[in-house]
Amino acid sequence: MTAFIFPGQGSQKVGMGVELAAASAHALEVFQEVDEALQQRLSGLMKDGPEDELTMTANAQPAIMANSVATARVLEKEFGIVLASAADCVAGHSLGEYSALCAAGAFSLADAARLLRLRGMAMQDAVPVGVGAMAALLGADIEKATALAEAAAQGQVCEVANDNDPTQVVISGHAAAIDRAIELAKDHGIKRGIKLPVSAPFHCSLMEPAARRMEEALAATPPQAFTVPLFANVTAARVTYPAEEQRLLVEQVTGRVRWRESVLAMRAAGIERFVELGGKVLGPMVGRIDKDAQAISLVTMEDLENFAKENG
Repeated sequence: MTAFIFPGQGSQKVGMGVELAAASAHALEVFQEVDEALQQRLSGLMKDGPEDELTMTANAQPAIMANSVATARVLEKEFGIVLASAADCVAGHSLGEYSALCAAGAFSLADAARLLRLRGMAMQDAVPVGVGAMAALLGADIEKATALAEAAAQGQVCEVANDNDPTQVVISGHAAAIDRAIELAKDHGIKRGIKLPVSAPFHCSLMEPAARRMEEALAATPPQAFTVPLFANVTAARVTYPAEEQRLLVEQVTGRVRWRESVLAMRAAGIERFVELGGKVLGPMVGRIDKDAQAISLVTMEDLENFAKENG
């Protein structure tokens, strides 16, 4: 049994999708459609940078989605591997949940791009630059990270944002609280805390204004029926109903990305193989969560050809 999984922020880099677009008209078509939907040459930014502009949340989110969906489209159109029949479920990391939903037919490509552009802008606008921060805790499990976040809060927001794998948890909140957490990390048995180069404190209660904006946007553009079940970030559980997923996408803005639990839930549901589309971030995480799970990351045309040969 196979899960198709879709990476989130941090997987963007200058040059992403270039090789795929040069090799396949179907990939190029995806990038052109996203450019048109956003009325911006995002594909040019993906190809040539500058990196700091691509990393801006409002650009990175639709760019990562476009790259993942282009990979899925090439797999389908060039190699006949259709997600609806090849995957038993899908999941995505944070914004990757939108990529997963788009690939599974819940959102059109144009709607997914516009929703992610808005999501990026709403998250950026929710907290003034410098007020919030995030840090990765290395050598931390969820219990240690939760205890550290509570100790560092001191009346401010300091919350677990991403439970990525058994060795890495990300915290988010007020910048001063995150700084305190980094200082206190060793006292809590955590190897170290590293401040992340992000422009806002994602997946914590400071994102409430962004959640309200996404609630309005998703009411106007709700997800439609999807072809395969999805494991949602905020519940780490299987979702099949669009109305339920609409509510969970709103909760996701302030809620924890329960990636480790999602992978374990998919394993418990019988998933043996995880196929990451458009990045090499989630595959290694899956390996750290469950060494018996098979994880493959598909990025280049060669990756796709090899996968198609083995699964033809």
